[in-house]
Amino acid sequence: MKKSNFISLDSLSLQDFDENSELIPLMTPEDEEAINNEKLPETLPILSLRNTVLFPGVVIPITAGRDKSIKLINDANKGGKVIGVVAQKDESVENPTAKEINETGTVARILRVLKMPDGNVTVIIQGKKRFKVAEVLTEDPYMTATIRDIPEAKPAIKNKEFKAIIDSIKELALEIIKESPNIPSEASFAIKNIESSSFLVNFVSSNMNLSVSEKQSLLEMDDLKKRALATLKFMNVEFQKLELKNDIQSKVQMDMSQQQREYFLHQQMKTIQEELGGVNHDEEIDEMKSRAIEKSWDEKVAKHFDKELAKMQRMNPQVAEYSIQRNYLELFLDLPWNEFSKDKFDLKRAMKILDRDHFGLEDVKRRIIEYLAVLKLRNDMKSPILCLYGPPGVGKTSLGKSIAEALGREYVRISLGGLRDEAEIRGHRKTYIGAMPGRIVQSLKKAGTSNPVFVLDEIDKLSNSNQGDPSSAMLEVLDPEQNNEFYDNFLEMGYDLSKVMFIATCNSLSTIQPALRDRMEIIDVTGYTIEEKVEIAKRHLLPKQLKEHGLTDKHLKIGKPQLEKIVEGYTRESGVRGLEKQIAKMVRYAAKNIAMEENYNLKISNEDIVEVLGGPKLERDKYENNNVAGVVTGLAWTRVGGDILFIESILSKGKGAMNITGNLGKVMKESATIAMEYIKSNADEFGIKSSIFENYNVHIHVPEGATPKDGPSAGVTMLTSLVSLFTQRKVKKSLAMTGEITLRGKVLPVGGIKEKILAAKRARIKEILMCEENRRDIEEIKPEYLKGLTFHYVSDMSEVVKLALTNQKVKNPKKL
Repeated sequence: MKKSNFISLDSLSLQDFDENSELIPLMTPEDEEAINNEKLPETLPILSLRNTVLFPGVVIPITAGRDKSIKLINDANKGGKVIGVVAQKDESVENPTAKEINETGTVARILRVLKMPDGNVTVIIQGKKRFKVAEVLTEDPYMTATIRDIPEAKPAIKNKEFKAIIDSIKELALEIIKESPNIPSEASFAIKNIESSSFLVNFVSSNMNLSVSEKQSLLEMDDLKKRALATLKFMNVEFQKLELKNDIQSKVQMDMSQQQREYFLHQQMKTIQEELGGVNHDEEIDEMKSRAIEKSWDEKVAKHFDKELAKMQRMNPQVAEYSIQRNYLELFLDLPWNEFSKDKFDLKRAMKILDRDHFGLEDVKRRIIEYLAVLKLRNDMKSPILCLYGPPGVGKTSLGKSIAEALGREYVRISLGGLRDEAEIRGHRKTYIGAMPGRIVQSLKKAGTSNPVFVLDEIDKLSNSNQGDPSSAMLEVLDPEQNNEFYDNFLEMGYDLSKVMFIATCNSLSTIQPALRDRMEIIDVTGYTIEEKVEIAKRHLLPKQLKEHGLTDKHLKIGKPQLEKIVEGYTRESGVRGLEKQIAKMVRYAAKNIAMEENYNLKISNEDIVEVLGGPKLERDKYENNNVAGVVTGLAWTRVGGDILFIESILSKGKGAMNITGNLGKVMKESATIAMEYIKSNADEFGIKSSIFENYNVHIHVPEGATPKDGPSAGVTMLTSLVSLFTQRKVKKSLAMTGEITLRGKVLPVGGIKEKILAAKRARIKEILMCEENRRDIEEIKPEYLKGLTFHYVSDMSEVVKLALTNQKVKNPKKL
């Protein structure tokens, strides 16, 4: 077929187009009509396209990389510049055969050929007319085939439905161009300027985001109306997708804009902080990761830490939760997970340390050595929970430090006095601003090991409030079966406290919750004797005060007789705190004289003591004489140790009333009533006239009225006082007594025996009367405490009267 048989481009509106043109004009209806009237050539070289479909009238650029395609383009460009373009069925095939290409294609005219630096060829082609491959003639050096024309069924010019479809395509195309950010706004001018309906359909179909198979299906439609309707359907789907995409994009864009704004601000702040020498948050996180590698925690803790660290990395460093999370992770890193100090099992050395620091306290020392011995043999024993119970100033708290040194462990002390918030023990939940772990976890962090000696000071002074009950929280801490997973609210994980050696101290057991008391091993730390106090003052208190005041033993010497005088005349306690204060006064006396360069006695005498400390203030607890009827010495237990008290009774004319004074409690008043009724019931046995009870009033008084007194142990003392009063007989000299009485005449045992014995020794008492059942308490006391004392054990009140009263009348007896 001659070249003139196919319409020349020069006769179309493309006539001004040449190889140097930069603008490719659109096809007009006249151009389209002219092309449709021309016949197709019989044979054409066939160019297969991988990923697109060429529509009639549409101009597209194609990059050819296959050798066959490049040769075809070069030969055609040199010749008539007309080729057949078809789409491959499978774009992955490198050299498609006749069966691997679609039969329907488009006749194209080569407009321009551009050679690329990489060896490929880019060709700009324009579709002209559809065709169908009739027969493939050759496949080498490129494919050639005979083709036949495909007639196109067009609707009538006045077809309203087709016209509406075309208008819809045009409007929807403009909407898509407007909504799509990827299509330049200039494309709307092209759409508006297209006059040909078929070219509009082809142009839109070519530029839609469809698959090759979908575009091929549109190209193969012979009916233009059907093809336009199918194109409109595809456009509707495309427009809906675009609207949805834009809607999502706009929401995301708003979020991203805010995030980007915050990001840039944070980056600026980060740079400013680095310039000012502040914290770099990334470096901080890297440092935490490196520290975490060195920790010896288990897999569960490590997993939890990694999770919380990842959470922190996602946080904005400026929010309040960031600092809480950082504090939380720093606590994790600071805690001594599975870090234990090595125990020292040299029992002799441990005993030396305990003896060096504390005089006496043999029961406590023996229990510690027993624990060390068992731990040495088994090496897996859980630490015991000891409770040192005794009056103030006897060395309970300082004993914990000595135990820590003997064991080679760290020493930690928590004062529980007045604690009333459960969160102080368990910590606060970290959701709160300013949240902190409890004191237990904080102290472990401070100790640096998971097995310190933990002194819980003043455990009896825990209180409760509307914030919870701390003593109930201590139940888990002090239970060896539970504290291997102690839960702290801030930590949000269990921590093993089973290797911690807890030592609690208290002055009174009555205020400790029963369940808490049951978890502890109670060790009674009683008061010191005068001899022990003198020894403690000489070995510990005096050297300590000299050192604190910048002096040495060359500047001041206090002998044992003088120390004993200070103990007896100026202190009244079971411990040695008051004694230490008096010794400090003596040391300050020496320091003042040295500083003022005045003369003083290096060796303190009794006169110096009176000059510095004043006259003896506490001689009143000494035993008084037995010349007055109804005055008997009793023994009492107080929070500061044992003490003596005097029961006084007197008769006055009256009608048999009994008055009791001295700030006494209900139980003590009941003891006086029981004694009185027992005497009335057994008056004949005691040689008392029954008329006395009707004609005289009895007044019982216990001196020191400002001090509250209560308890049953003064029962025998009141009985003896009243019998002495009614019979006017003397009470045995240097005798003190303690015991509860009943209406049947029985004497019952009481507590606090050791403290009462020490009080008796301080008061120069020689004989003590008590219940037979208290004999076992006496047998547990060290013999040196009992030296110089005689004990009388009774079980009945008649025995009390026989032992306590002599047959001798008092001085100036009253005639009854």
